[in-house]
Amino acid sequence: MSTPHYETLPPSDAVTLGERAQRLISSLATLTDEPGRITRHYLSPAHRRATDLVGDWMRAAGLAVSLDALGTVRGRQEARRAGPSSGKRLLIGSHIDTVTDGGAYDGNFGVVAGILAVDELRRRRVSLPFGIEVLAFGDEEGVRFPTTLASSSAVAGAFNPAFLDRRDAAGVSLREALVAFGCDPDAIPDAACDPDEILGYLEVHIEQGPVLEHEKLPLGVVTSIAGQSRFKGIVLGEAGHAGTAPMNLRRDALAAAAEIMGEIERIARAGRDDSLVATVGQLAVTPGAVNVIPARVDFSLDIRAASDAPRLAAIAEIRARAREIGERRHVAFLLEGYHESPTTPCAPQLQAAFAAGIDALGQRVLRLTSGAGHDGHAIHHLTGVGMLFVRCRRGISHNPLEFAEPADMGLAVEALIGAILALARDEDGERS
Repeated sequence: MSTPHYETLPPSDAVTLGERAQRLISSLATLTDEPGRITRHYLSPAHRRATDLVGDWMRAAGLAVSLDALGTVRGRQEARRAGPSSGKRLLIGSHIDTVTDGGAYDGNFGVVAGILAVDELRRRRVSLPFGIEVLAFGDEEGVRFPTTLASSSAVAGAFNPAFLDRRDAAGVSLREALVAFGCDPDAIPDAACDPDEILGYLEVHIEQGPVLEHEKLPLGVVTSIAGQSRFKGIVLGEAGHAGTAPMNLRRDALAAAAEIMGEIERIARAGRDDSLVATVGQLAVTPGAVNVIPARVDFSLDIRAASDAPRLAAIAEIRARAREIGERRHVAFLLEGYHESPTTPCAPQLQAAFAAGIDALGQRVLRLTSGAGHDGHAIHHLTGVGMLFVRCRRGISHNPLEFAEPADMGLAVEALIGAILALARDEDGERS
């Protein structure tokens, strides 16, 4: 039963698939809002060009393409043969937005891998018993707006309407940006998938860490995605003359913030869970003059861990220590949360499918957790999530030096195809 459905043409060489992936990724890398570096924020002009280009690739792969109300490019293919799952579809996706001065592979390769896998299955004349929908999300990084995962949340039916009023640094609201992008915010409910029509969600992603390289393996199966909390921190003191205010009478917001940040680092380093990490990546000082004592400091805080308990315990300790510092220094301290994602376990069936895809390539199957956040956090509200990691050089990501070997990317596309075929056999009752 499986042979005519699954293998009527010989597979492409993995190296050839990797080279194709590299060409597409290099094309996306030219679409930037800052010449000379890769910066493609959500709903920016570069993002608009990227959605058009990705849509063209999807059409070339035989997919029916649409752009939903949150700017997600969606390429859909219906089931090729009748069966109990012919009315359902498998989601495959990742994101095409980047951090400021980021790399070319983060997110982008996952979208490219999905398109290439569908195209290769078509070339092999594979008839799947379910449909496929490839998704190119736009708000995974959460750089422009204080939202994060807005587009994938909409697909999952979990979008928070309050996000529409959140504003970027220029004062533009998410609603205004969507309208300018050509989207209809009132149609956001229509972006949600019906859970009864979805089999699962697969995502291929560079590891963004050094484990696979250390293990000398190109691929790995993700067991869970680390929980993540993001905050806006505010320290309020009092401005004063840098030359006339005695040190013991100052209410220096920056000095207090620096002490708080030192405590954040200490708490993260002392955590019982080695996966616990805390990062302050943004800092703004007001009034920001060389001869004025800082009156206000705004900073970001990102906390992650492989399980929820150590992350929540660290947050509680940070709040307590910051309050103590604020009282001693006579400054006010506020910590406002705007993003909370609990640890997301990957579905056992989808882990097994990716493991089957890797095993078919003659590779050892390594299982590992993801310290980085992914769209799977949001999609978990809709369906089970499966992730495949791909080795990247020195584990570097969110950096122009980010790089994955074409040969490894080709193996990843083949492993994704293998996972899709394993799920097809499961649906047919032909478990391998």
